[in-house]
Amino acid sequence: MTAARNGTPLVELDGVGKHYGNIIALHGVSLDVSAGEVTCVLGDNGAGKSTLIKIISGLHRHDEGVLRVQGEEVSFASPREALDRGIATVYQDLAVVPLMPVWRNFFLGSEKRRAFGLMDIPYMRRTAREELLRMGIDLRDVDQPIGTLSGGERQCVAIARAVHFGAKVLILDEPTAALGVKQAGVVLRYIVQARERGLGVVFITHNPHHAYPVGDRFLVLKRGRSLHHCAKSEITREELTALMAGGAELEELAHELQSAADDRAGTAAAEELAREAEGLHATKED
Repeated sequence: MTAARNGTPLVELDGVGKHYGNIIALHGVSLDVSAGEVTCVLGDNGAGKSTLIKIISGLHRHDEGVLRVQGEEVSFASPREALDRGIATVYQDLAVVPLMPVWRNFFLGSEKRRAFGLMDIPYMRRTAREELLRMGIDLRDVDQPIGTLSGGERQCVAIARAVHFGAKVLILDEPTAALGVKQAGVVLRYIVQARERGLGVVFITHNPHHAYPVGDRFLVLKRGRSLHHCAKSEITREELTALMAGGAELEELAHELQSAADDRAGTAAAEELAREAEGLHATKED
């Protein structure tokens, strides 16, 4: 494992694997997440990113290797156990109620109550507004339905919510995948905000152009195995993109396409020569 930069890692995976029957979803993957850093996990569909999320967030137990949280070996039996240890996951398909106001979604399932079980609505409105401002999110009105916000703004509300409720590790599942360039930039800015507030962030993505500007460390997965694990100082954006694209495979494909093009060119040239020969033959007979 790479040595921790800021003391004991918040989360550490050492040779972790997961099997579903005969299918190896993840094998021998190592990763550490430290406070105040963004660790980017990249890979195409089927690379093992979702399985990695499920193990860290407590949805599934790992079958091999070791998972540690702040130096203590653990094996989560449920997402609640992971949440109690400060690990919060924000999924791409956010669990929000579109017609409910922003403040209501912010406290959904964790409502602040006063005497006789009544909700403390003024407190929740005020707190939601303050927490969003602390993350640099300036909404016009926290009473507006969350469904009226853009995709990037909804992601940012979810990030601010996780920070407010004590997350130490924030796992973001493809938060920019369905967003345009401008909204993706909004989310990336708040990922940096979370890092600056001392959280350890795990940014799951398939886009190296989104990962590289905010990432401190990178793990590239391919078919459930670690293809590359390094610090930002050890890799360039171009090298990361080539790893994601499968540099060697692309080069082999380029050779195949060139060969096919050469074959087509050769065939076309041969057909042209045949036509010219036929023309000469016809002229000679005349």
